[in-house]
Amino acid sequence: MSEEEQQHPSGPRLTSQSIRSFVLRQGRMSDAQHRFLDEMMPKVGVPYRPEAVDLNEVFGRQAPHIVEIGFGMGQSTAVIAQARPDEDFLGIEVHAPGVGGLCKLIEEGGIGNLRIVQHDAVEVLRDMIPEGSLAGVHIYFPDPWPKKRHHKRRLVQGPFVKLIASRLAPGGYLHCATDWEEYAHQMLEVLSAEPLLANTADGFAPKPDYRPLTKFENRGIKLGHGVWDVVFKRVAG
Repeated sequence: MSEEEQQHPSGPRLTSQSIRSFVLRQGRMSDAQHRFLDEMMPKVGVPYRPEAVDLNEVFGRQAPHIVEIGFGMGQSTAVIAQARPDEDFLGIEVHAPGVGGLCKLIEEGGIGNLRIVQHDAVEVLRDMIPEGSLAGVHIYFPDPWPKKRHHKRRLVQGPFVKLIASRLAPGGYLHCATDWEEYAHQMLEVLSAEPLLANTADGFAPKPDYRPLTKFENRGIKLGHGVWDVVFKRVAG
């Protein structure tokens, strides 16, 4: 590990050469996604900047703050935000089609408690989110990188989990879900090794009611595929 990857005052020093929350892909955007991206991001987008932000100021009120990392096309994000109006949600995604898709859902659903950062989640958490400020973090179905030689690219690894734990308030939770069993066991192992986190279950957790079934997940379940949830809470320390 290089010197710049060592601890610094705001938490673990993660760089663009270490863990990233995404892989650049070319995705085709529909005309509607383009339009909603252009029209809505000035209203709901939070530009990345390498300094802490006041989330109460961003949302215009005081409420618990939940971050979702890699929201894909945003369907689950929108459903959760609508079902939990007393909490504020910050979705982080780099891919423009997904950002445009969530912008469309926000506009059509009149969702007022959801904002978007279109940037690498590692840098957003490291640079913009103050320590101890989050009530929760969601990581749903991250890229499993199934080939063993690619496991180092997986998002849920010790340094990133340590960073997330530092941003959670005591009692705040980290909820991961995957349909890749081997990755699920890795998630459980990595989260269990973080001293600031404690498991809320004896191993894997039951699916919380607030996490909706996606079409992809429901199709997988019908085909006999498993889905594993891991829910840990931040302890005092």
